Amino acid sequence: MAEPNMLVVLLGFLIVAISANQIAKQFQRIKLPLITGLLVIGALSGPFFLNLITPDSKEALKYVNEMSLAFIAFAAAGELYFKDLRSRINSIKWLTIGQLLITFLIITTALFFITELVPFTSNLNWSSRLSVALLIGTIFCARSPSSVIAVINEVRAKGPFTRSVMGTTVLMDFLVILLFATALSFALALELGGQLNFFFVIIILLDIALSIVLGFLYSLLLKSLLALKIRLSAKSILLLLIGFSAFYVGGFVALLGQKAFGISLHLEPLLICIVAGYRITNFTRYRQEFLKIIDDIGPYVYCAFFTSVGASLNIPLIYKVLPVALALVALNAGALFAGTAFGAKVSKEPTLNVSLYWMAFLTQAGVGLGLVTTVADAFPEWGQEFSTLVISVIILNQFIGPPLFKWAITKVKESRLKAPVPDFDGIRDAIIFGYESQSIALARQLQLQGWKVKLATRKQNITPEDYPDIDIRTIKGLDLDALKSLDAPLSEAIVLMLTDEENLQLCELIYQNIGTNDVVVRLNHRFNFDSFHKLGALVVDPSTAIVSLLDHFVRSPQATSLLLGMQSGQDTIDLQVLNQDLYGLPLRDLRLPSDTIILSIRRKGQMIISHGYTRLRKGDWITMVGSNESLRKMTLLFDNASN
Repeated sequence: MAEPNMLVVLLGFLIVAISANQIAKQFQRIKLPLITGLLVIGALSGPFFLNLITPDSKEALKYVNEMSLAFIAFAAAGELYFKDLRSRINSIKWLTIGQLLITFLIITTALFFITELVPFTSNLNWSSRLSVALLIGTIFCARSPSSVIAVINEVRAKGPFTRSVMGTTVLMDFLVILLFATALSFALALELGGQLNFFFVIIILLDIALSIVLGFLYSLLLKSLLALKIRLSAKSILLLLIGFSAFYVGGFVALLGQKAFGISLHLEPLLICIVAGYRITNFTRYRQEFLKIIDDIGPYVYCAFFTSVGASLNIPLIYKVLPVALALVALNAGALFAGTAFGAKVSKEPTLNVSLYWMAFLTQAGVGLGLVTTVADAFPEWGQEFSTLVISVIILNQFIGPPLFKWAITKVKESRLKAPVPDFDGIRDAIIFGYESQSIALARQLQLQGWKVKLATRKQNITPEDYPDIDIRTIKGLDLDALKSLDAPLSEAIVLMLTDEENLQLCELIYQNIGTNDVVVRLNHRFNFDSFHKLGALVVDPSTAIVSLLDHFVRSPQATSLLLGMQSGQDTIDLQVLNQDLYGLPLRDLRLPSDTIILSIRRKGQMIISHGYTRLRKGDWITMVGSNESLRKMTLLFDNASN
């Protein structure tokens, strides 16, 4: 049978990977990580199902895996920035020690004694069983910064517990690669009949030392690359190629040692890359550019790597080893609890944190899967069975790890999810923070439209008698008590017209504790836009608002004047569907006045494309334009919640 053309294989895999990336996004809709979706789609594309990725593709995909593994090591090193870890260094140190010592020892020892019960290790000799136990124990210590970051971003977590978890996760990946290099050298020597003597230990130390020296040299190479005045896309490609070359440079040095000195060396490419990335991150001025490249190409690399790993899974074997995989999940969780509880106790963490830290470290994708792939290539006799078992455990942990981590964050009260939007009480309330001519004018304009407005200020020397038509409230501070004293939970809109720092402080409090649907912020500095946007605020930038308004007047003067309420007797309004008689009613059956038009429908924060057959749902926000009299009638129709 002819060997498959490598270019054809890679192009075919590229098509599968692109498709897998699109399909795997559907897994996020059911609260599962994208990585899990890529593994599943890869498995379905493999030889045991659709056979889109055949066993003949293995040699070609080896290049994809090696390039991806080098990138994963660079990415792990990019997260290891010690200046960001200083505030929690004591907890991070002891949590790391607890996992590297206690968790590793418990798993390795337990596995060595139960390997006779595992199908593919029951017939192996004691040295091979020890190798399997050591390698699994090491891989189970690997963490997943990407999964941890995803959960933290999802719940907007912030606090000492979260910082300790993040710092420990990235530090663990760095040290695990170092531990893995030792364990792999040890296992390879045992498989080749090595004896446990002084010379054996020296060879392992030499492997690690040479890998670190090469890592230092590679950091100089990366530094030279990042200093070049070329496009970022070109630097990204060259960075991948530099990482890829570590596998062959390491192999060349090992071959040189064998020919020149008769010494069998086993250099670790992942250690070379993580040392290089660590030096770029902590000791050069190119950290930001390095991280930018990692962020830009990361999704593409992860898509290719995890799809390839999924395609290599032996599906029938997964079914066979599932009971063992479930047992290993329980063993891993128990060992994690022991290791993290020890570290948290020694670092004098609160009692609640001691019992919860283990939940944060269950996810093991990324570096863990990379190490599995390396083992499978190094030990062809039992490598595939090994990888199938360990990947099964990693997938199971990907299902249970993120929900448990979210629960732990909530338990320690570091979750910053948005509070539920309060129910409409039938009165349109607004609060304006800031006492100035613009806020006074806005308050009067809203009152003319039937809104009940409060204007809040911390100024003490004001005279409310100057503005008898406006409800001016003096508050002591910008805190939750001040918001509650203003009846913020009853407000449909809150307008922030203070400094950006004060606005952001209030925006955070409203987001987490009040849940007001519409928070409008007057921006002072453009670079703060993203901070408010992430909190769902409607941002008005005075520096661009006038230009944008003039642009719309030039291109569409009639529509712009209409939307701004400048047409005589006409206006726009947002109405929420609260009348039960309207639930499920198609727009074509809605009895609108002849001078009223529906402009848009917003449902659960998303604008939907509406047509005559679009049915209204409870809580929908309808934007309509019409005469003032007609809009008053529609307000009564939509707000009639008592029907």
